[in-house]
Amino acid sequence: MHPGMIGGIAGGLIGLTGGIFGTYFSIKNTIDPCERAFVIKASIICWVAIFIFLGLLLTLPTPYKWFIWVPYSILLPLGIIYSNEKLQSIKQEESQNKANSADAKNSAAD
Repeated sequence: MHPGMIGGIAGGLIGLTGGIFGTYFSIKNTIDPCERAFVIKASIICWVAIFIFLGLLLTLPTPYKWFIWVPYSILLPLGIIYSNEKLQSIKQEESQNKANSADAKNSAAD
């Protein structure tokens, strides 16, 4: 087997393993059910998008497969920004809900 082929396969497996571990720990480190549901949904969308991108990259003919990088390089950062902002707003809502619940319990106890 050619060393380039071995490197490509090993690199792909290392990347896939890193993605699986990253997804697992992103979901595991969530605190609230709403946050967990969003992370699961975002992870599924991200995995599907990456597999579509890689499938197109491997199947499109040479001059056209380079054009697939244009939407990928635009949509990936936008998706990351949107996901981070949405996750932050979910965390803020959950912390406000917990604070309101604690205030209500304290008011009822007084």
